[in-house]
Parts: sequence; structure tokens; C-alpha cells
Amino acid sequence: MRRRVPADGRFELVRRSLLGGRIPLASLIQTLSVAEYLNFRHAANALGVSQSSVSTRIKTLEEDLGVVLFERRHRGVRLTDAGRSFITEVAAGISHLDLAIKTAGAVLNGAIGHLSIGLLSSIASGFLADLRRRYRDEHPEIELDIFEGRSDEIIRQVREAKLDIAFVVGAVEVPDCHSRQLWSEALMVVLPKDHPLASAERLVWRDLAPDTFLVRQGGAGSQVMDHIVRRLVEREKSPHIRRCDVGRDTLMHMVAVGEGITLTSEAASHVPFPGVVFRPIADESDRARFSAVWSPHNRGPALMHLLDLATEMSKSARSG
Repeated sequence: MRRRVPADGRFELVRRSLLGGRIPLASLIQTLSVAEYLNFRHAANALGVSQSSVSTRIKTLEEDLGVVLFERRHRGVRLTDAGRSFITEVAAGISHLDLAIKTAGAVLNGAIGHLSIGLLSSIASGFLADLRRRYRDEHPEIELDIFEGRSDEIIRQVREAKLDIAFVVGAVEVPDCHSRQLWSEALMVVLPKDHPLASAERLVWRDLAPDTFLVRQGGAGSQVMDHIVRRLVEREKSPHIRRCDVGRDTLMHMVAVGEGITLTSEAASHVPFPGVVFRPIADESDRARFSAVWSPHNRGPALMHLLDLATEMSKSARSG
């Protein structure tokens, strides 16, 4: 004899049966329909199936569960206490399943999800700020997680699949990764506010040669140092360079107190810092170039949407 399950046992047998694949989803859907209409014929018409099919499925379901879900009457049916409890549980489960299916589809289409972005603090404005703003406007359900770090650190995290994408200075070649140059910015010199050249309307490299250049160890420090050396040697000047293993804010503070001067990009100059001024270099033709780095194994739609938008903005900027 089949053992009956107590109505207050929250139908553990149902859960085990569902996990074991013994109960078809169609049976649950038809049961919900009968519970709504309290009539086998009306439920069958609503589902577009035969009344006998609905009746047979529900009878089989009741036998599998060992409980009576409906009291059959001449003009319809009535839910038993066990049936009412069962329907409440199944309706919630179907609702969760429907939400899971919709959510999975939304993630697949890149409508919801999250994106982890690595960047240097010095490039957190300008093109990149515009990119993030537009992306949020177009994909409001994508959560952007921002991580700041040195170029080598954020690139390593991309390779280890801890970040979706990294934005770095320069054109880079990274093993196992794709990269794309996206935008460029004018170079600026950063001077203390009380520097003799701070009020000058026009600065050239020869004017800057006597100063000590402060260059960060990390980030794009090596590229900056190479550029300074090249420009001053071209003008037959001896460069004075001091390498500093510090972050951007500390570097700016060192400039502010008169320990030296430094270079930065145009977008970084839009972020004010007390005690310093930003000035263009009239005879500087090169621009700071910035690239995106991502893994070819990462084909997530949220990332692809970001790359497409960044490429579109890059093309617009060049054509403008």
C-alpha cells in the first residue's frame, strides 16, 4: 500500500520526486490550471488539451504523491487541504522557475549582469568617464565594478579572469589577450603653483629641462620616463629624473611642495589638485594613447556591448 504524506509535512516527497525527475512539469501546470478553474473541462480548454488528458495526469500525480489533491464533484472539483498546500508550493516554484528562465535570457542578451573594469586612477576621467556614463545609460541593469591598480596588476587580473577588461596607457601586447587602442590625449606638465613657469602662457621642453621630473614606478612610469629622456636628449639637455613608488595623489602632493614636476594626460588635468597647475607643452606633438585589454575567452554580452560602444566612441572622436 502507498504511504500517505501528512498535509503539514510540506511535501518532502514532492521535492524528492521532482529532483528525481518523476513528476513531469506538464502535470504541475495542468494541476495549477484545474486549481484556478476548479473544473477539468474549463482547465483543459484553457490549456488547449483534452479533458481526459488533464484528468489522467492529475490522477497519476495524486497516486505518485499518495495524497488526494481534489475532491471530485458533479459540477467541478474542490481543493482538499493537502491540495491547497500543494498548490501554494507549486505556484511559488513555477514562479521562481519562470523568473530563472527570464533572468537567464536577460543575462544571455547582456540586459542584466555585472562587469568588472580595471583602470589606472589617472585615466578615470575624460574618454573613459564618458564611456562609463553612456554605458550606464544604455545598460542600466549592468552593474559596473571598478578596480584601480597599476597596469601590470590589472592586466594580470584580466588574464586570471578576475577582471573582464583593463584600460591601460599605451599600445600593449599581452599574451593570451586581445587589445585595442581606443583614444589618445594631449600631454600636460604638472607644476607647483609657485613655480616660475606657472604663469607662463607658452611652455616648451627647453624651459622644463632644468627641473627634476618625478616619475612613478608603476603604471605608465617607464613609458613616461622614456618619453622625457627622448625629448630632452633631442634638445641636447640632460634629464633629471626621480623614480617614485607612489600613487597619483602622493605624486601630486610631491609636486605641490616643490620636489619636482611631472607629466600627465589631458583628462587627468581635469581633476584638480591643490597646490599644482596643469600646462600644455607647445612643442609636444605626441599624445598619450590608451588601450583596452581583455581575454579572448570572455565572450560575455555585457563585455561585448562595452567594447562595441568604446569602438564607436573612438571612431567618432577620430572623425571629429
